[in-house]
Amino acid sequence: MIRVLVADDQALVRAGLAGIIGTAPDLQVVGEAADGAGAVALADELRPDVVLMDIRMPGMDGLEATRRITGSRVLILTTFDLDQYVYAALRGGASGFLLKDAPPRDLLDAIRIVDRGDALLSPSITRRLIGAFTARPSPPDPGSLPHLTARERDVLLLVADGLSNAEIAAELGIAPGTVRAHVAALLSKLKARDRIQLVILTHRAGLTS
Repeated sequence: MIRVLVADDQALVRAGLAGIIGTAPDLQVVGEAADGAGAVALADELRPDVVLMDIRMPGMDGLEATRRITGSRVLILTTFDLDQYVYAALRGGASGFLLKDAPPRDLLDAIRIVDRGDALLSPSITRRLIGAFTARPSPPDPGSLPHLTARERDVLLLVADGLSNAEIAAELGIAPGTVRAHVAALLSKLKARDRIQLVILTHRAGLTS
């Protein structure tokens, strides 16, 4: 069961999101927060697997809340006209992004994807955001990554291209389970929360252009 915390300052939006999540047998809403401070407090208390986080909320906003939450993956609710906030969310450790006008099924799928850390979100969202984010990176720092095996480096570069585990397995001619093991090793070695952070680290290290 994937435990979800919903954070949004509008009660009707929270109720709608909770209602959609409640239709899935593998998902459970364990709490609701009306602002960032409440989200941080409930995340610390309830330890949900995924926090569904609105960006613009009174008091502490979703960006600051995302930076303060540890132990839970954060799925940001966003719109393309808020790209500048999305870049800040990436730096703050957000694990994924979802358009507010997305169909209910996309919401459920996004929560599952973020929970398992298995793939970036849809190319229509993530590739645009990653592309814009890495177009203005910090100066490359090749020494920022510890020693990786040749195969780990291959997998990391394909993760940075937005490929899923199945696509990486097909590209390298190895089993999906082997890819999962390499990704887990990369997350551990690079102290990354999820694949989005692996992408950012790869670009910052100058491994990709």
